[in-house]
Amino acid sequence: MRLIRPILAGLLGLMLAWPAAAFETSARAAYVLDVTTGTVLLNKNADTPLPPASMSKLMTLYVAFEAVRSGRLSLDERLPVSQHAMSYGGSTMFLDTTDRVSVEDLLRGIIVLSGNDACAVIAEALSPDGTEAGFARFMTQRAQQMGMTNSVFKNSNGWPADGHVMSMRDLALLARHIIQDFPEFYEMFAEREYRFDGRAPSNINNRNPLLGLGIGADGLKTGHTQEAGYGLTGSARQGDRRVIFAISGLDSASARARESEAIVNWAFRQFARKSVVKAGDEVARAPVWMGEAQSVGLTPAEDVETLLPVLGGDQVAAQVVYTGPVRAPVAAGDQLAELVLTPEGLPETRVPLVAAEAVAQGGFVTRLRTVSGLLIKRLQEGPGGAL
Repeated sequence: MRLIRPILAGLLGLMLAWPAAAFETSARAAYVLDVTTGTVLLNKNADTPLPPASMSKLMTLYVAFEAVRSGRLSLDERLPVSQHAMSYGGSTMFLDTTDRVSVEDLLRGIIVLSGNDACAVIAEALSPDGTEAGFARFMTQRAQQMGMTNSVFKNSNGWPADGHVMSMRDLALLARHIIQDFPEFYEMFAEREYRFDGRAPSNINNRNPLLGLGIGADGLKTGHTQEAGYGLTGSARQGDRRVIFAISGLDSASARARESEAIVNWAFRQFARKSVVKAGDEVARAPVWMGEAQSVGLTPAEDVETLLPVLGGDQVAAQVVYTGPVRAPVAAGDQLAELVLTPEGLPETRVPLVAAEAVAQGGFVTRLRTVSGLLIKRLQEGPGGAL
């Protein structure tokens, strides 16, 4: 039987704030995630597949980072430039077929300069069949493995193509993977300028409008095509909190800059981390079936924090949910339940609860007492009574 036990999170030492005002974005789609607590702060059409433009280069970079770490590429390896790669327009490193370019230069050329040609060079080097189209199919498969279910790639750089799409949630998930999986490469995303070989003086600056504003921004990637509009997959860190966001469909570079800065400021200023309960503190007790003890304590295995609006207010509603009664024997640390916090205006937070202590299976006397109790209950309920 699924049991729900309402409690007040105030009993756990947590006071709820008044709901924060929702952020009214002019972006066609947006997704904002507080990475530290896993709280989704904004979701607007976040699962809609849309043209990602150059933001899809993040997937090319992720696959390249994996290749470097595994030894399939090395940073000082020099890759040839094909006629196909050289043919790309838009943002480029101005590569030509006489070049052999180091992987490190290509990575910086993609991150800082948004080089379409650099993406194609990496793609052809890592493609299962040596073509950019083959690499795009590989990227799609890898994205699916990572949980990006609304992403399909037709090329390596986001050049307009039918069916080349990503969702804002997928982009945020990808950004989170890059930051957490490859910290040794993530520092490149904060570089504001990169001069490659002196050949592209008109393309040396990072297009991320948040870098250098003093708000903790350190990545990741802008995007723009006529179909996609202006977008940004960004991240910022202030203190012990990190926020990741993805927006798309804005009508100008200046609108993208304003919207991105406003999102970062809103996420950090309107919400704060709050301690809910410490690991080992008993939240509730669950009844035990056929055990030496009649109940077992429920506690989180780790300290629990959640993100809440900063203004003071009422207590937050919370529930302990479990399937019970719990059948003995129970080992200390067994996951038995969930603590569900439902702060107003934010998605619910689910925290696993484990057994605070062991409960051995009861002996003959315990079983006799349990069965006798059930028989007495059936007799009191009369015909048709349910256990």
